[in-house]
Amino acid sequence: MNIREQHSPSPVGGAPPSPDEAHRRPAGVSDDLVDAIGKVSEALEWVERARGRLYDFHQMLGRADLLLGEAVDALADAGAAAQADRLDRAIVGRNVLEGRWTFQIMEEFDDGYWSDFRREEQRLRDELVGGKRHLFESEMKERRRSRGRPDHEARPAAGS
Repeated sequence: MNIREQHSPSPVGGAPPSPDEAHRRPAGVSDDLVDAIGKVSEALEWVERARGRLYDFHQMLGRADLLLGEAVDALADAGAAAQADRLDRAIVGRNVLEGRWTFQIMEEFDDGYWSDFRREEQRLRDELVGGKRHLFESEMKERRRSRGRPDHEARPAAGS
């Protein structure tokens, strides 16, 4: 038995209790199923992180285009009008992918892959565990927390 198991033993016969009904494993749901659904949810969390990076990309390129427009104006004011004009026509306001600015990439991603993945993850949870979220993590919390210790409570105090 490892030190963690000594501090937070699981009840006999299965998963540890969860801190609240919203995270309690439905009867008959196996450890393997909780683990598998947890992996699907983790994959979605990685997609959410990737989506954030796409929004970073969108905002960074938008800001870069505005800065480049200012730079083009500064070049023209500094006597490099021909070069400013060439840069303005070649790059300022240009599509980053064929026919698309970054907002269009974001919309396509959001309306397609991201929305489809979220819908399917929700559908999976609805069909297999009554729609409950984070069962794997909830049970892990119960295994890892030190019961009776400050800052190791199962849930916030009433009214928090």
